Amino acid sequence: MRSFTAFALEGFPLIAFGDDLAKIIVETARKDGLELEDGDVIVAAQKIFSKTEKRVVKLRDVAASRRAQELAKIVGKDPRFVELVLRETKKVLKASREILLVEDVRGLICINAGIDKSNVEGRGEFALLPENPDRSAEECRVRIKQLTGRNVAVIICDTYSRPFRRGQVNFAIGIAGINSFRDYRGKKDLFGQILKVKYVAVVDEIAAAAELVMGQAREARPVVVFRGLSGVVEVCEGCSARDLQISSEEDLFKGVL
Repeated sequence: MRSFTAFALEGFPLIAFGDDLAKIIVETARKDGLELEDGDVIVAAQKIFSKTEKRVVKLRDVAASRRAQELAKIVGKDPRFVELVLRETKKVLKASREILLVEDVRGLICINAGIDKSNVEGRGEFALLPENPDRSAEECRVRIKQLTGRNVAVIICDTYSRPFRRGQVNFAIGIAGINSFRDYRGKKDLFGQILKVKYVAVVDEIAAAAELVMGQAREARPVVVFRGLSGVVEVCEGCSARDLQISSEEDLFKGVL
């Protein structure tokens, strides 16, 4: 029977600016009785990277621009918060009551440029996404190799809404050491038919699976270690989560918003 195991690390400490995140992952895993192995896939919530990279901003330190003030009237949000979103935004896609959907500077399509308050201590403090999630994932992966000698993959995840579906799902926003896709194109199905469009975003599937044991509230389990995915995922040096983003030419819904 085909199977894999997902270990949600327990007893993970609160993260602060400058913490050695890779070292904390390794040490927490060991306290849980888990030694990292070659081929493990580590999924980590973006919030812990944002905290250690000093990507937490106090709203009182933000001055709202005129554009932010105008948008704030439309969306019904604090102008300073809207200013934070605009600073992280390449293009505003939709602005309506309670909705500010943007393409952020990393190319992600998301509400409020991924900025949120959940699991951030301090009144009026908000976490921004890591500046370069792929780089953050790679630095974590390299550091884990230094500490353990093990070759692992790292996925940084965040929770997003989906078009035409209720609810949110964890997606991969940064990766290191893993191919984003599992390509079935050109392979045959059970009846010998050639598959033409089966190009599975396996890192998103792994990120979504991680949320099942990671949680979103008070669980304090921001890191999940997957084992047994060999044959499902491919090691890839230099692969990027940006590979998951589609161009405007490929966008089936271009011009709809």
